[in-house]
This record gives sequence, C-alpha cells and structure tokens, in this order.
Amino acid sequence: MKRQTLDRHTQIANNILFYVYTHIETDIDLEDLSRDQQISLFHMHRIFKAQFGRNLYETIQSIRLQKAANLLLTNRYSTISQIAGLCGYSAQSSFIRAFKGRFVMTPKAWRNGGYLEYSQEILRQSESASRSEASFTHLKPTILKMPKMYAYYIRHRGYGNAVAQVWQKLQTWVYTNHIEHFRSIALFHDNPAITPLHECQYVACIVTEEAMSERLGHLPRLMISDGAYARFDLEGGQGDLLKFIHWVYHEWLITSDYETTTKPAYVIYRRNPYLSNDASFELSFYLSVRY
Repeated sequence: MKRQTLDRHTQIANNILFYVYTHIETDIDLEDLSRDQQISLFHMHRIFKAQFGRNLYETIQSIRLQKAANLLLTNRYSTISQIAGLCGYSAQSSFIRAFKGRFVMTPKAWRNGGYLEYSQEILRQSESASRSEASFTHLKPTILKMPKMYAYYIRHRGYGNAVAQVWQKLQTWVYTNHIEHFRSIALFHDNPAITPLHECQYVACIVTEEAMSERLGHLPRLMISDGAYARFDLEGGQGDLLKFIHWVYHEWLITSDYETTTKPAYVIYRRNPYLSNDASFELSFYLSVRY
C-alpha cells in the first residue's frame, strides 16, 4: 500500500473513532458516517478493522459498555434503565444482555460489588502490577481545564513489554527530525481496569512544541480532547501505574462525586518507564471528569 493511501486510511479510522467517542450516547448512523468520510459503508468497515484489529460494531459496543460500567458506580442515584439510555441503548433488556455478555454478570451484580473481583482478575494478568505494593490513598487531584493537543503517534494493541519497542521507534523519529521540544504522552482508548490487557489500545504520542511542517508528516496525527480533567502527579516503578489506574477508577472516582466521560484518559511522562533503564516513571495522569 502506498504511503499516501495508508495515511488516508489512518486518518479515516481516527475520524471514525473520534466520532464514536463523542456521540456514543446517540444512535450512531454508520451510513451517514461513511458519507461524511466520502467512502462506502463496506470500505469504512474494512479500513476500520485493518487499523484497529476489531470491527466497528464491536468497538461501539465496547465503548458503550465501558461507559455503562463506570456510570453504574458513579451515578448511584440513576436507575439501570436510565444508565442504559445514557449509553445509547433504547431497551433495558438489550443492555442487560450485552452487559452480561461482556462482564459475565448483570448490571445489578456489578453495581453491588461484582466490579471488584472483575477488576482484580484483570490486574492479575500483569505480574508486575500484582507484585506492586504502591499505595495511592494520599494522592489528591488538581481539577483543571486542558487544551486540545495534536499528536503524532504509533498505536499498539495490548499492554506489555512490546510497548517499549513502540517508544523506541518514536524516539528514533524524534531524533531523525531533530525535534528538541516535545511531550511524550500515552493515550488510553480502553479502560484497563475493566478491559483485558491484551485487548487494550495503547497509543504512544509525541506532541511537539515546534511548528508543524511537512517534514514531520511520516507519522499519522490525532487530536487529544480538551475539557475538564482531574490531574494526579505520581512516580513509581514497574506495575505501579496499572495498579494506580485501577485505584483511580474503582476507589477514588466512586467516592469523588465526579463522573468520568468517554474521552480517553492519558498520561504526560516526565520520565518514561519504557525508555528508562530501571522502568521507573514520573508522570501526570489526566482523567476526564464532569460534575
């Protein structure tokens, strides 16, 4: 495939994903979406699956159910039917069936504590996270408004040691283009507190502080959404970040009176664990919130 075609397909796939995230509570019309992208419905599905490794229907349902799983815990006074509607389901019965198919329990069982064991089972998929003894109860977030950011990126499916190779490629790209001022950001399209680690989309990003130019066009670009975020500053070692993400979603968020949104969380690295000799990190974690 020619580079120009590949770049075009990558941009289409990212446009689709951005639209899904920002319209997840609506009845998404895929035919309208394909017309907006000026391609046929068939080719839209084909391009999306080639980019993300799963089909568009699966992705939409996964995002809906991730949102529902969070709302069931943070919206304590909303009924299951109301939450189903907030996540784009017109019928409670179809929502319960889909939720049980994904999380192996009903929304009611999830809300009544089932989420704890489900989350711990995912955490056990990471040996380093299981060994982590880090505690985060002392952390207090800063609520702030973050601007839009445009990033060059490489996408990787799954968490694990292979992510280091992605960052090495990005580091090479930075050196090759003589970029001196930039931020290294990891974007989490999936919530690793409720999504098996091998299925999570990890997006390694470089946000340059220099003027964009054609010479930087080798990598695709995406937009990191603006809005209100809770920022947590932390440092640690291998496995601590994943344990922190579980804590922030299933302990801090539940008692905070905030809701999260469908905007992906992200981290800005000051010390990147995938490029450090001892896998240690210093970072700020940004969780999209509303009140």
